[in-house]
Parts: sequence; structure tokens; C-alpha cells
Amino acid sequence: MRDYFAFAVSSIKHRQLRSWLTILGIVVGIAAIVALITVSQGLENAINAQFEQMGSNRLFIAPGGANLANFNMKGLTTKDYDVVKALPGVEWVSPYLNVQANAEFANKKAFVNNIFGIKPELMQKTWQDFDFELEDGTMFTGNEKYDVVIGYDVAHEFFDRDVKVGNLIKIKGVKFKVKGIVEQIGSPDDDQSITMPIETVRELFDKPDEISIIDLKAQEGVDINVLAARVERALERSRKDDDFEVLTPDQLLEQFGDVLKIVQIILGGIAAISLIVGGVGIMNSMYTNVLERTREIGIMKSIGATSKDIMWIFLFESGIMGAIGGLLGVLLGSMIAITVGKVAEQQGFQLLKIIIDYKLIIFAALFSFVVGALSGYLPAKQAAKLNPVDSLRYGQ
Repeated sequence: MRDYFAFAVSSIKHRQLRSWLTILGIVVGIAAIVALITVSQGLENAINAQFEQMGSNRLFIAPGGANLANFNMKGLTTKDYDVVKALPGVEWVSPYLNVQANAEFANKKAFVNNIFGIKPELMQKTWQDFDFELEDGTMFTGNEKYDVVIGYDVAHEFFDRDVKVGNLIKIKGVKFKVKGIVEQIGSPDDDQSITMPIETVRELFDKPDEISIIDLKAQEGVDINVLAARVERALERSRKDDDFEVLTPDQLLEQFGDVLKIVQIILGGIAAISLIVGGVGIMNSMYTNVLERTREIGIMKSIGATSKDIMWIFLFESGIMGAIGGLLGVLLGSMIAITVGKVAEQQGFQLLKIIIDYKLIIFAALFSFVVGALSGYLPAKQAAKLNPVDSLRYGQ
């Protein structure tokens, strides 16, 4: 085996440019696979962590549902809120109204994509399951109208200077006092948000009856799936349509998982194509090697090398090129994944934690060796079948 390995390494060194170009195809394929799996695992872990904090006794009601062909589909309203609130088994119900607007502070304007209206008396109840903590100030207590609680980025990134508790922020010409600043969460939707009483949002944006989403918590001991069915029936009777969705945390998690799987399949397919191209490159390179070394093969056979020896030499050569490509691909893929994590962190996605899985690294390296060896099998078989006499005459 040592001799086979030595012969293979010597051949790779002798044809360095071709060997490295061949190896490059494997590097790209393995790097893509490692980066994809590592980043997707980080996303999956972040999503699971968020839903674990939320608990399993919550329901979310949103516009949408089965009747997607209905272009006159209406959003949620205060009537829907009243219907849900009256149902047995419900501990509390919180309506949200989401709008967008420019916010102004210290003579600078910044667009805020998430201005949330919430019932002040329910703020602490709805936030505690998400483990939101305040960096400074307090949450709403129930009697505020022109107070706001702002996200970390709004306080520290949006304007030329930091916003402090007690400062005034202007939205649509109205001054709001900053009552609290939320600690950094790691999600741009939250870190770049402003929360105010829902009645203030209704008045300011002329949305007297609208609701973006309804969040409710089931009473202790109530089966969340039974309650979800109860909510669906009540809203269908009230709205006379099924143009809404009632989602449990498990269903939300499943939806996120389905989207993630689709992305993984698409990107995984691209990575697999790269790896196949790399394997074809190794096969092509090995066929060329067999042609160039026909006389050398004839000499080796004439001095005692068997067909099996010749085959093993070429298999080792293709396998080593695959292994080198795999190791470099693992290194490159890990660096790409770590870079994605750092860029995401800089953009506010603190929840994405990139963890390098050493089992994945070992698997990728071994897999690339196998791909290389399999790609070299047919050329190696052809080399092993060469007649020594014909090989010695080759090129004369």
C-alpha cells in the first residue's frame, strides 16, 4: 500500500497544474455542501430556540388561509378579537397592529419598518415568554398614550446619537416620549422596532378597526389543538369565510422548517452538481493520465507489476486528489459559514450561531475520497487491462 501511495503522490506532483485544476472542482462542491449544512443547522437551532422560549400554549391568528383565490380577502378586525376573547379556555388575547413610518430624532429621520401597536396592559404578559428584557426604562403600565418602547438598533444605530429614556421621538408629526429601551435580541424585526399603545396607532394611522395579528395564550390544562379548532369554528361562523390562519407554535415551526428544507434542497442540488462536475473532472484527468503513461504502464507490467497493482496505483491517485479537494473544501466551507455568521451578526441577526460539526468535517473528507476513487475506477480499470507489449509500442 505504501508503494501505491508513493506512486500516486509522485504522479500528482509531476502533473501539478492539471492535478490542482482537477482538485478545484471537488473543493467547490465540498465547500458548498459544508457551508450550506453548517449555516442551515445554525438557522434551525436559532428557530428552535425561539420557539422553545415561546412555549406550546400560544396561538397566532393571521389573515390568509385556504381561500387564497379570494382577492377581496379582508384582514383581521376588532370584531375577530372580541369573538376570540369570549371563547372558553383562553387566558388572554393580545391584538397587534403593525405599521411603517419615518421616525425623527435629533434632526435626523430613519424609516422604521416595524411600528407595533399593542395593548399596554398586556405588554409584559406577551413579552415574558420571548424573554425580552429592557436595557433601560420600563414597559407600559396601562395608561400611556404617547409613550414608546424602542428596540436596541433604534436606540443605538438609527440616529447620529443614542436615544435615551425620556428623549422625544417624532412620528408623523407627533412627539413620543421614550419609556423603555429593549436589550439586543438578535432579530432585526425586534431590534429595529418601536412599540406603542394600539389605540395610539389606530388614531395616528387612521386604522380604527384593523388588526395585523392576534396572539392568545391558552389556560393551563387546555389542549392547544382543541382550542385552535374552537377558534377556527368561531371565526368561520363570525366571518362567514375561512380567509384566516390559526397556527400553533408547532405549526409555525413546521412552516419555517418546510421553507428551510426547500432552500436546502435547491442549494444542495447546486452543490451536488458541483461535486459531480468535480468527479467528472477527476475521471477526465485520469483518462488523460492513462493515455500519457501507456508506455510507463507497459514498462511496469514487463518488470512484474500485475494488473491489480496498476489498478490500485490509479485508484490511489484519484482518491488522493478527491481527499485533498475534500480537506480544502471543508476548510473553505467552514470559513464561508463562519463569515456568514459574522456578517449576519453585524446585520443584527444575533440569533444565528455557527457551530462547526466535526462529524460533518470527517464525513465530507471521507466522502470526497470515495468520490475521487469512484471517479478514477473506470480509467484505472482501463489502465489495468492494457497489454504490456502494445503499451511499449504506444506512440512509436
